[in-house]
Amino acid sequence: MALPLYDSQPARRVPWVTYLLIAVNVVVFLLTPMSHFASWYGEGAVRECKAAQFTFEYGAVPKELTTGDRQPMPADVVHECGPASYEKAPWTSAFTSMFLHSGALHLLGNLVFLFVVGMGVEDRLGRWRYLLAYLVFGLVAVYGFAWTSPGSTVPLIGASGAIAGVMGAYVILNPRGRVVSWVPPVIVIRLPVWVVLGYWFVLQWLSLGDEKSNVAYTAHIYGFVAGVTFALLARRAGTARRLAALSRG
Repeated sequence: MALPLYDSQPARRVPWVTYLLIAVNVVVFLLTPMSHFASWYGEGAVRECKAAQFTFEYGAVPKELTTGDRQPMPADVVHECGPASYEKAPWTSAFTSMFLHSGALHLLGNLVFLFVVGMGVEDRLGRWRYLLAYLVFGLVAVYGFAWTSPGSTVPLIGASGAIAGVMGAYVILNPRGRVVSWVPPVIVIRLPVWVVLGYWFVLQWLSLGDEKSNVAYTAHIYGFVAGVTFALLARRAGTARRLAALSRG
């Protein structure tokens, strides 16, 4: 698989929102029990229990989102870690889950893609519209996953659904773009964006039946499609505004 390294087309403005999203995701990760930086959560089994409880508290549990009711902690977690007492409004977890990651590799993989495609999308949409779109993509991914698996009680965490939306938007807004990518083991090549991101999307689709994986491929697909749809509408609206301006001139 080709790993994107950077967009060969420079942005016309500093992508402050992309940098902010990257920074927020890193800081949040460092403050959670999933990070070894946060030593106040303890070590070993104690940290693992804190991480499990934290994930259920702030992660998006599909059954909670579809029913609106908080679900009890799984019996095996209670047996190993004891009961956990917390208040939770399920709908808020759709937001908080977007900024949580299970580990450093999970975080790094997501932020590499965000860094590569986020700058181009922010450059074309503008900062505020890009930020709003990012959050909407994440919500579509989370609720789409919950709608597809309404009875699941496994928490969903990660920014990948929102980032998948940015990837989908990038394909539409910059279809002729090229991405410098690393093809293992040693090849670095500049590839058309539709090749890199199109291959990624097909891989998500083909992986849907992998029951052994803990990756939410369904959420990625919902996010990507949301990004494509949003970008098509944005591009159409932009074309309509330009035509209106020309007609007035």
